[in-house]
Amino acid sequence: MPTPVGIGWRQPHYRELLERSPELDFIEVHSENFFADGGAALALLGEAREHYPVSLHGVGLALGSAAGLDPWHLDQLAALVERMQPVRVSDHASFARVAMPGGAAVLHGSDLLPIAFTDTSLDLMVTHVQQVQERLKRPLLVENISAYLRWEDDHLAEPEFFNALARRSGCGLLLDVNNLVVNSLNRGAADPVADACAWVDALVPDIVGEIHLAGYNDDGPLVIDDHGSTVHAPVWQVYRHTMQRLGPRPTLIEWDTNLPSLDVLLGEARRAQRWAA
Repeated sequence: MPTPVGIGWRQPHYRELLERSPELDFIEVHSENFFADGGAALALLGEAREHYPVSLHGVGLALGSAAGLDPWHLDQLAALVERMQPVRVSDHASFARVAMPGGAAVLHGSDLLPIAFTDTSLDLMVTHVQQVQERLKRPLLVENISAYLRWEDDHLAEPEFFNALARRSGCGLLLDVNNLVVNSLNRGAADPVADACAWVDALVPDIVGEIHLAGYNDDGPLVIDDHGSTVHAPVWQVYRHTMQRLGPRPTLIEWDTNLPSLDVLLGEARRAQRWAA
C-alpha cells in the first residue's frame, strides 16, 4: 500500500496549485488562515477542496493552557470543519493562553510554548482535547513540538505522555519527525538519529495518524525548527525507520519560511514516497 503524501498549501502557491493540479494525495492548510466568514482565501480553499482532500492544521488552540480554551477560536474552527469536511484536524501539544492578574483579559502568546510532561499537565490536556473533539464531533490529532527548554518537574517520558493522552482522550498523534531530530540535536544526543528512532519505538503504533517532515536551521548554537529548507538527511533516516515500524501513514512536506517554487515542494513529496517505500 503506497504512502499518502501531501504538501502544505501556502498563499504564494494558491493559484498555481489550482491551475496545474499536480498529483497529490492531500493538501494541508493552517486552520486560522481561513477563519473569516468569507473572502477570497476561503473561496480558494473551497475550490481546492474539489480537487484534493484537505487537512486542517491549527497553531492556536493552545491545548495545554491552564487558562482554558478560547471559545471563539473553537467556534471558528468548528465552523470551518463543518464547511470543509477535512480528512484530518490537528493542533499542537503546547500552551499560549495565560490568565492575567486582577481579572484582566487572557493573553495569547502567539507561539507554541512547551508543556510540562507531568500528570497534572496530562489531565489538563485530556480535558481540553476531549472538549475540542466533542465540539468538532471527530477525533483530533495532537502534534509533538520542537522545544527549546524543559520544565524542572517533568517526570513522564514524552512518548509515554502521548500514549496516555491518546488512550484517555481518544485522540491521535501527529508525529513530527523533524521535531524529534531537532530536539535530539539540541539535547546533545550522541546519536540523534538513534535517539529519535527510540522515541518512535516507544509509541503505541496505532495512535499515529499523520507524519510531518520539514527542514531545520542549524547555523547557530540552537537548532531551529524553521520549516525553511529541504528535509535534512537525519530526518529522512528517522522517517524511513518510522515507516518500517508503523507502515504507511499520511505524510506531509511542511514548508513555511523562505518558500521555494511549487516544483521544489513537489520534488520533496516525491522523495518522501521513495523513502517510505
